[in-house]
Amino acid sequence: MSSRPRAASKAVSSAQQSSKSLADPVLRNAIRYTMSPREYESLHKYVLSRSRVLRRRAPSVLAVEKFSESGSGGDEVSKGGKANKGKGKDASAAGGSRGDSYNARAVRHALRVFVATNLGMKVYDMVMSRVKGQKPLTSNKKEPFYKSSTLRLSLSLSTILLLYRLLFRFLGRLRMHLLEPSSEPFRARNPRTALTLTSPYAPAVGASLAGFALGIYPSQQLRVSVAIYTMFRALEFAWNLLEGEGMIWGWKARVGGKGMVKRERPWWWGSWMIQPFAFGQLLHAVTFDRECSPVPYVDFIWKSTTTYLHSAPKNLPAGVKWPGPWDVADSLAQMAKLNWPPFVSPALFPNQETLPASLTQLAPLTSQAHPLITSLSCATLHGADPSCLRTYLTFWVRSFPRIGRFFLVLYSLFLLPRYKSLYNAPMAVFSKLLGQTLRLSTFVTGAVSTAWASICFFQTWFPRHFLATQRFFLGGFLAGLWGFVERKRGRGIFLYSARTSVDSLWKVGVKRRWWKAMKGGDLWVFVVALAITGAVYERDAKAVREANWRKGVSWMRGTEWRDWGVEEDDECDDNEEGVMVGGKDE
Repeated sequence: MSSRPRAASKAVSSAQQSSKSLADPVLRNAIRYTMSPREYESLHKYVLSRSRVLRRRAPSVLAVEKFSESGSGGDEVSKGGKANKGKGKDASAAGGSRGDSYNARAVRHALRVFVATNLGMKVYDMVMSRVKGQKPLTSNKKEPFYKSSTLRLSLSLSTILLLYRLLFRFLGRLRMHLLEPSSEPFRARNPRTALTLTSPYAPAVGASLAGFALGIYPSQQLRVSVAIYTMFRALEFAWNLLEGEGMIWGWKARVGGKGMVKRERPWWWGSWMIQPFAFGQLLHAVTFDRECSPVPYVDFIWKSTTTYLHSAPKNLPAGVKWPGPWDVADSLAQMAKLNWPPFVSPALFPNQETLPASLTQLAPLTSQAHPLITSLSCATLHGADPSCLRTYLTFWVRSFPRIGRFFLVLYSLFLLPRYKSLYNAPMAVFSKLLGQTLRLSTFVTGAVSTAWASICFFQTWFPRHFLATQRFFLGGFLAGLWGFVERKRGRGIFLYSARTSVDSLWKVGVKRRWWKAMKGGDLWVFVVALAITGAVYERDAKAVREANWRKGVSWMRGTEWRDWGVEEDDECDDNEEGVMVGGKDE
């Protein structure tokens, strides 16, 4: 009989201890803004409850849930049904879990983004320093912590998330209030303002202003790349929306004249069509505007072009400078400005000046060129062989196997997580692997070889003064046509080339004063991209075709990592089937 009062007294004492522990506002806010009640329940179940000391001092799960419910305040979950669930008409209507407030989730997720990106950037810097063999720079003058690019990047991303959620929720609730009958006088007095604020796209467009927080990170190439990448994705989503609503290809009458149906996309249409313009611009920028070109991207191409770019011979005399890849590119640009001068062989005319004064750095290459060559560019690129066609075929023979082995190893590594499919259907997996490798190897080899061979081709068939400097763009355009080979699976490569080309083109335009550089222009691009993405997601979530992107937009709005668009459609289908079955039973 005495055991029950003791157990009751122990329970009362533990409840009193937990309530005393929660009386500390620092502890309450620390728990509230670091973990949800569900996460605290798991932590209490597997960690805190296994230790007597922690079990006595830590608050109970029930106490944390009550505190969270009392602290949610005005963050109640509105009961809007399915309309509030999917795309966040009221952001507080979805994503809650047992009294967990919207503001607490926003702050908690922002803190986690800050910590995760900070640790991720530090690990990335450490790994890259090990891979490249670089030692960390040590200087007597230490940089202040608030100027650290890693810290500012983490602070920027976490601030964007926090402001986006708060603005989206505020504008969503404001829109709901303005749509109520009690707000009719305000709508009558301010029709334009009311029309703007009550638009279904107002929360998404207004919340995109949080993108200006990207300016916390210093203006570097990473910030520009993020802005361009986000804009490209936003334009892609907008294209999918317009195409899905029949605004691109139009409509046609159904067979039999009953109704209308959308026209299908042409079989030849695709992202591969961007590649010729991107390659043309990049090849022209590499030749004439080196500082505006993607140097790492070009260095990778230099390494796979040994047929046209020759390394220094072993018996090179001391004091003779052998021209490198970038020296050859600069020399080709100078040839174009000189309207492609002819080649005069030093072997046939040893007592004459065979090179212009601005091209003397090519002397080690042209001095060994074949006397039958008539073009200075051919003497620079393939001086040992006077045949341009044979050099082109030699490039294919040498480069295709090497590039094929590289992509075969790369795709094989990608297959490791899918070892089950390899075990169940090995022949199908191997045939798909070989097909991808052959297509991509053909595309890369054909593009690089065509870019170099076009210089010789234009020298043979074009007059010297015809398109002297524009030939590089035309050669890159022809090289990009090889993207047709990889048109079905090369979308990622094509879009990457397009983003790189847009970045390069903007820098070239600023350099040549075609347009002026706008201070903070990349921030405006990022904000507009967020607005377009949010508006498209609000109009039709399926226009964002990747499920992970749809979940990411939903999480950005504070409505959990869920694919609401697909789930809503499934619910509608289930309801329709239920109605049909019900009518049938009746």
